[in-house]
Amino acid sequence: MAGPHRHALVYWQGAVLFLLAAWLYAPLGVRLAQLWWQDPNYTHGFFVPVFSLFLLWEGRAKLAALRLEPAWSGLIILAFALFALIVGTLGAGFFLARISLLLLICGAVVFLAGWKHLAAISFPLAFLILMIPSSTVSSHITLPLQTLAAKTASFLLTAVGVSAVREGNIILLPNARLEVAEACSGVRSLFSLITLTVIYGYLAESKIRVRILLALIAIPVSVVANAVRIAVTGVVVKYWGLEGAQGRLHLLSGWAIFASSLAIIFFFHRLSQGFFPGGQEPGEQEKYA
Repeated sequence: MAGPHRHALVYWQGAVLFLLAAWLYAPLGVRLAQLWWQDPNYTHGFFVPVFSLFLLWEGRAKLAALRLEPAWSGLIILAFALFALIVGTLGAGFFLARISLLLLICGAVVFLAGWKHLAAISFPLAFLILMIPSSTVSSHITLPLQTLAAKTASFLLTAVGVSAVREGNIILLPNARLEVAEACSGVRSLFSLITLTVIYGYLAESKIRVRILLALIAIPVSVVANAVRIAVTGVVVKYWGLEGAQGRLHLLSGWAIFASSLAIIFFFHRLSQGFFPGGQEPGEQEKYA
C-alpha cells in the first residue's frame, strides 16, 4: 500500500479505536478523575497524563520518522485489555479495570503502527502507571510506613531532648499522646515526590542511571521527611500544646517539609554530577530513553 494511503488508513483506524475507547472508558475516566480530586493521596494524578502527552509531543519527530509496521498481534493485546476491563468491572477489581486502559493503548499502537512505535513511547506510557490508584498497594505499605515514621520520629524527638516513648504507631509525650494515623503515614508525599522526581529527572538529566538513582532516592527522602514533620509536630505539642500543632501551622509544616524534600532531590542531583560526569550514555540522545 502506498505511503499516503497507508497513513490515511492508520488515521481512520485510529479514530475509530479512539471513539470506541472513549465510549468504553468514559465512566471509568470520570471515576478516576473524581478519585484524584477527592483523595489527597492521588492529587498528583492530574499531572501524570499531562506530562505523558508533553513527552509524546516532544518526541513527535522521532515517531514520525519511524516506519509504520502494523502487527496483527496488537489485536491479541486489545482483546486481553477488553477482557481485563470486563473482569475488573464485574468483579469490582478497579485497579485491573484501570490497567486495562494502558493495555488498550499498547494494543492499539501495535495494531496501528507496530512494535517499534510501542518501544518509542514506552517511557511516557509506563509513566501513566503513577496516575492509577491501587488500594492493594496503599493498604500494604500504609501500616509499615506508619510504624517506620513513628520509630524515626520518636528517635529524632529523643535526639533533640524531648522525652518520647513509642507504642506501635503512638508516640507518648510528657504532656500528650501523638498518633501517627494513616493520613500521616507519608503515602501521599511518597507518591507525589516520586512523580515529581521522575518528571524533574527527565527534564534536568540526560543520563538514565542518574534518573533511576534520583527516583530511588525519592523513597527514603520522603520517608525521612515525613518522620521529621511528625517530630516537629511533637516538639510543637510539647511546648505549645495540641492546639499549637493543629490548623494552619500543621498545613504549612507539611508544605515546608515537602518543599525541603524537593530541595534534597535537587542537591543529590547536583552531587551525582560529580560521580557521573561527562557526556551521554549510548542511546541517551534518544527521546524517551
